[in-house]
Amino acid sequence: MIENYITYLNFLSKKFDKFFESQKPYIFCKKGCGKCCQNAQFPYSQIEFEYLMRGTLYLDIKTKEAIVNNIKTTLDAKKNFEGKKFLYDCPFLIDNVCAVYDYRGIVCRSFGLPTVGENGKIKAPFCCFQGLNYSNVLEDGGNTISVEKFKKLGVKEEPVAFNISYEFLTDPDFERGFNFSFGEKKPLIDWFEELEKV
Repeated sequence: MIENYITYLNFLSKKFDKFFESQKPYIFCKKGCGKCCQNAQFPYSQIEFEYLMRGTLYLDIKTKEAIVNNIKTTLDAKKNFEGKKFLYDCPFLIDNVCAVYDYRGIVCRSFGLPTVGENGKIKAPFCCFQGLNYSNVLEDGGNTISVEKFKKLGVKEEPVAFNISYEFLTDPDFERGFNFSFGEKKPLIDWFEELEKV
């Protein structure tokens, strides 16, 4: 079943490559940024988690130890957390670089592109507030795209939104089409919390 999931990831990668290429004037992602790997929940399905863990088999001992320490630190912080939505840095982020980049989850692969907001306007990714993706066409004081700023840039490619929500990308239609099952879905750290109980 994991091979069918990998086929699905290859299908997604081709789509995402085209999307990112078409939006090049607005994309400022670069290695060592890591903003998308911080202060979030990182939804992961069971098969994504299994594939992610497969990627750790190829890491050196020092990197594995750093990841284990990050997981322990995050689990400890979660145990002491009293709020409703626990946010954390991805434990696989080492020196602001993903240690398992080729094995990363779907939400990680799609991040950085805009989506359609509730009001029908293009909603930019949160890194736009830090001067990154789509910050050059962002409305002042908001997270939607400014038509005026786009026109001032003088580029041909329009900023467009994509249907890349995690819910859509993990829809049962993809399971049926590629003959695999996503399995249960939950925040990444919850998978490690479950392993800790075993």
